[in-house]
Parts: sequence; structure tokens; C-alpha cells
Amino acid sequence: MPNKPLGKGLEALISAHSTEGVENQLNGAISIDKIIPNHNQPRQEFNAEEMTSLIKSVKRSGILQPLTVRELENDKYELIAGERRLRAAKAVGLSSVPVYILSVEADVQMMEYALIENIQRVDLNPIEEAEAYAMLSGKYHLSHEEIAERVGKSRPSIANSLRLLKLPPGIKFSLKTGKISAGHARAILSIRKSLQMMTLFQKIIRDGLSVRQTEILVKKFKNKLPDKSKTNKIKRQNTSIVQLENNLISILGTKVIIQKNKQGKGKIHIDFYNEDDLHRILEIITGKNE
Repeated sequence: MPNKPLGKGLEALISAHSTEGVENQLNGAISIDKIIPNHNQPRQEFNAEEMTSLIKSVKRSGILQPLTVRELENDKYELIAGERRLRAAKAVGLSSVPVYILSVEADVQMMEYALIENIQRVDLNPIEEAEAYAMLSGKYHLSHEEIAERVGKSRPSIANSLRLLKLPPGIKFSLKTGKISAGHARAILSIRKSLQMMTLFQKIIRDGLSVRQTEILVKKFKNKLPDKSKTNKIKRQNTSIVQLENNLISILGTKVIIQKNKQGKGKIHIDFYNEDDLHRILEIITGKNE
């Protein structure tokens, strides 16, 4: 099968892979009970407000755009595209939905088509998109060039997207939930060290920095000569202390410094930036809401 760039869209994919002999490529309606989820669905987050709006629309007007599926054995169909529409249809109690049935055999093609639809609709957050590219690369052994060709993006764009997966967990979660943008994340990544990434991240959140302001701050940070006293302190820290700090930073989502003397005694400094941040950290430490 020739590669299908994103620019051609799902219409071209439907035209190329629709079941033959079906008028207008629309295969009518099939029972919802016969449709199983796409195990390669790249989208994991579904905005509750958007879903509520879609459910109201489907209740009022029905499913206007057919779902895309592939036929399996035992009279079952696997969803390729249309997860939100399928969920909305189930929510309003529809028994059947309109579908396009594509003749698709390879799982990599399923992943490609689901990814294309979500990218076209801007339905994926940056982390979901990066994870989808990682699956195409790792599980299906596609090169960055092959992925770029199939989804209609440049190879550097794919590489930059995959770099987002190197962020500390707390920052990835904030990117996934829209608290920061991909531009912020790329600027943070240029620092490379987890502790410094988290420090910058907290400042972005605390001060509401724009991407441009973040980039300027990163540039100043890189150009700043290291303080000798601080450098000496860092050198004296052993690897286990640094690892413990990084673990606490990931768990608490804030700056943490561990100081330990030769006798093994020491202190843990945990930063918080306002009253809400303090209560958030206390809830994590105590494991319960106040």
C-alpha cells in the first residue's frame, strides 16, 4: 500500500480502502453492539464539556458524520475513527450508527488512520500525539521519515514531538491537561536537568509566563555563569541524594532540596508558592484531603 500523507485526509483513505461494490462508499448503519474499540486509539483524554455538547448534538440531530470501521470475524467491527461519536451515541441510547467500512488488515494502518483523523481534528493533546508517534516508531518500526510522510508533517516536527516524552512526569501531566503549551515544554526541555526543569516549570505556572518570556528566561539561565559555591555543593552531593530529590520533585511537583551532613543528619526543603500549593503538597504527603 502506498503511504498516504495527511493532506489527502480520511476522504482519500476511505476512497482507497472502502469495501468494493458499495454505493457512495457509505455502508449504511450497523448495530453499536457489533463495534469494538480501536486498541490503537491514540486519543486518551476526552474533555467532559466537549463530550456533553456532542451528546446534546447527537440527541438532537443524530450522527451526521459516519464512523469509520473495519470488518472482523464473527460479525464484529473494529473502530478506526469516531470514538467520541460512538460514546455520544451510546450515551443517548442509539442502537445503530452510520459507518464507512474500510478493508484494512495491518494494525499499523489502523494506527495511522486513527492518528490522521485526530491530528486533522486537532483532537490530540501534545503528549497523546507524541505517544502515538512513539508507538508507530517502537511497535511498528517506522522511521521518523516514514511517520512524517504518512501524517503529512516534517521529520523535525516528529522528532520535536517525541522529545516531549522526555519531560518529568509532572510537567508532562501539565502539558497533557493544557496548563502549559508545547512551546513552553520545548523551552523547558532545552535545560535538560530534571531539577532545573521543575524549577523553571514552577516559575512558568506561578508567574503565568508566555512562551516568549520562558524562552528569554532559559537563554539567561544558560548564559549565566555557575556560582562556584553552589557548584561545589552540587559536587559534594552523591548520586543517591540527587536521585531522591528528583523522585520527590516528580511526586510533589515542586522544588525539593535535600541537605545531609557527614553524620547522615540533614533537612528536606520543600518549596510552595501560595496557600493552595501548600495544601496540595500536604494532601500528597498525608495521602488524604483536609
